[in-house]
Amino acid sequence: MSTATAPSTLASVLADLSAEGVDLDALVSADGVDLTTPTPAPGWTIGHQLGHLRWTDELTVLTCTDPAGFRAALSRLTDASGIARAIEGGARLGAGTPAEELLASWRAGRVAVIDALCRVPSGTRLEWIGPPMGAGTMASARIMETWAHGQDIADALGVLRTPTDRLRHVADLGVRTRDHAFRTNGLPVPSDPFRIELTAPSGAIWSWGPPAATETVVGPAVDFALLVTQRRHPADLELTATGPLAEHWMTIAQAFAGAPGAGRIPQAECP
Repeated sequence: MSTATAPSTLASVLADLSAEGVDLDALVSADGVDLTTPTPAPGWTIGHQLGHLRWTDELTVLTCTDPAGFRAALSRLTDASGIARAIEGGARLGAGTPAEELLASWRAGRVAVIDALCRVPSGTRLEWIGPPMGAGTMASARIMETWAHGQDIADALGVLRTPTDRLRHVADLGVRTRDHAFRTNGLPVPSDPFRIELTAPSGAIWSWGPPAATETVVGPAVDFALLVTQRRHPADLELTATGPLAEHWMTIAQAFAGAPGAGRIPQAECP
């Protein structure tokens, strides 16, 4: 049994981040793709999705290269509503940018993120909208964001993506953010760890938590990634939760920082 909690070198995580960006780039650069196409995120087109990724990449570079500047930028957002407005603003700016210009700036931002992260001194904690994190975790978070917003774009285009074992990063963040999901929903944090067992796209088994845990989640890694990025409703996923806390976690899980996400409605209820 392999485990997704084995440490990765920063170089390997950055290589996965680069590959995730390349895959999404191929998707949005295909002939006939219109960046004004609506995506499943209410009010967001493909251009909004790429604009959001560009905005968060810029923040990532800022926290790596100018921590004081990042703190100043974050202080101007004041609260959760301010952060939400800034997120919408970054997406809206992208949607209003000519397609070729948006694609070029997003590509440059991806390169800048990798360059900035590889220069972060070992042991440095990078400030963020959520809790501070190391460069490796930040790189994993960028993989999660790229994959999640890429899923919205793939859904908008009717494209079925082939999952890769880069989903390990998304799944690991989903597990590590369990407590945040409970806290941000105003709920008590479970006192005991859950057991998570996921089948990777390669067929390997990734696991977290003690085998004897009474609260468990088992299923495909891609479905767990869709769950914790809130790209699918739990009813549409082949995940099995055992225990009342694990069952409730399935309804609130989120691998991203900030306030509770709105999630998605079951596909059976889609118009």
